[in-house]
Amino acid sequence: MSAQTGSLANAPEVLVVDDEDDIRLLISGILQDEGYATREAATGEAALEQVKTRAPAAVVLDIWLENSRFDGLQVLSAIKAMRPAVPVVMISGHGTIATAVQAIKQGAYDFIEKPFEADRLLVVLGRAMEAARLKRENLELKTRAGAPETLIGNCPAITALRRTIERVGPTGSRVLITGPAGSGKEVVARQIHLHSTRAQGPFVVVNCASLHPDRLNEVLFGQGGGVGGRNDGEGQSGVLERADGGTLLLDEVADMPLATQSAIIRILQDQRLERINGHGPVGVDVRVIATTNRELREEIARGAFREELFYRLNVVPVPVPALSDRREDIPELARHLLDRTAAAAGLPKRLLGEDAIAAMQVYPWPGNVRQLRNVIERLLIMAPGAVADPIRADMLPADIANEVPQTLKLQCSDEIMTLPLRDAREMFEREYLMAQVVRYGGNISRTADFVGMERSALHRKLKSLGVSTEVRHRRDVPEPPTLTRDPAKRLTPVN
Repeated sequence: MSAQTGSLANAPEVLVVDDEDDIRLLISGILQDEGYATREAATGEAALEQVKTRAPAAVVLDIWLENSRFDGLQVLSAIKAMRPAVPVVMISGHGTIATAVQAIKQGAYDFIEKPFEADRLLVVLGRAMEAARLKRENLELKTRAGAPETLIGNCPAITALRRTIERVGPTGSRVLITGPAGSGKEVVARQIHLHSTRAQGPFVVVNCASLHPDRLNEVLFGQGGGVGGRNDGEGQSGVLERADGGTLLLDEVADMPLATQSAIIRILQDQRLERINGHGPVGVDVRVIATTNRELREEIARGAFREELFYRLNVVPVPVPALSDRREDIPELARHLLDRTAAAAGLPKRLLGEDAIAAMQVYPWPGNVRQLRNVIERLLIMAPGAVADPIRADMLPADIANEVPQTLKLQCSDEIMTLPLRDAREMFEREYLMAQVVRYGGNISRTADFVGMERSALHRKLKSLGVSTEVRHRRDVPEPPTLTRDPAKRLTPVN
């Protein structure tokens, strides 16, 4: 195997895979003349090692690879598993229509028969790389655009939240969305916008924490505009004009300075911008939605928030639950975020093991959905093992693993092996049921459904084992009791 690099340091790098030296040299020369950098591999194993080490911008891959453990189609499948976003152009001197169709089905961008014209290779390769670039940018834009278009989860709180959105969306009323940081308040705001008659209009977000009194007019009304401001006719429009006909989201409104609050009160009352220098007032048609992670009544009591603004914004209050209050949604939400993050980052999808899901359901998630999304992204990048291997609980970040109670880890095999069968079974049942009770937040009905027992039978079993159904969060989650052996060889809890 040899490698050649083009003269441009930042040139797109193409991996050329062919078992014939002269073909590799020919293709590399053509590509280098067009400004590409190249790498070469003579076998499927060498190609996969190079792709694993560093992703190329594209791959030109021969179907028939002599003296190689893998043929081209097998290499194609492996590349698509490791680097789904890398485009692959297949080439062959012995290809058939069936082979070409199979290659396209497995993810190849196109198929070229040997001998081929240099121009055709360059055109196909250029189109493949352009298509990959556009797909990547599209995914990045979707990711930056905010949250998924639907709320994920079916717990009672989220079901009630959906009904509220469906009712309040079409009304045009002002809405105050409350909830802890990272719980998805902007997702709810976007959903309200999408359910409104303004769904085709703009959705503009203003981070109230970033507003500075000196820049207030410029941000709200545009450069040279605003109440009492200078306007030379050359200024840029502010967020109120950009949101005209749509929705304006005041994000974390409790962080808004008092001077800013006064201006917002006037805008909400008048629904117009005051332009001077002959332009006069400019009417705006904006629906205002606000979010906050603070208790605004407490902010009013300490003089940090204007009561008049509170009542103008709080026409329809919409609370968003913390992630710890909807643990039953975590499996679906985690898998959704995993698929979405993998697609946006061009990474292969991984499966979440049931033990990892159970550990996530126990963890209190102080950072809510935002923290869960960050953890999922970290796992996709850093979790060890092959793509086909599930992500296990021991691969979770240390700060989460340290919070998981011992009852979920079930690391008592050494002790169990020293016990008779009856005692070992009792120890396992206690550990197992305690873990499930913690996992479902002390909800006996859901625990009974999962373990496959009648609710009353589970109550009796928990009582006989001395397992408490009182579940607390974080470090004070009850640990399994220490066990001792009585003269009758029964295991009893030590209080």
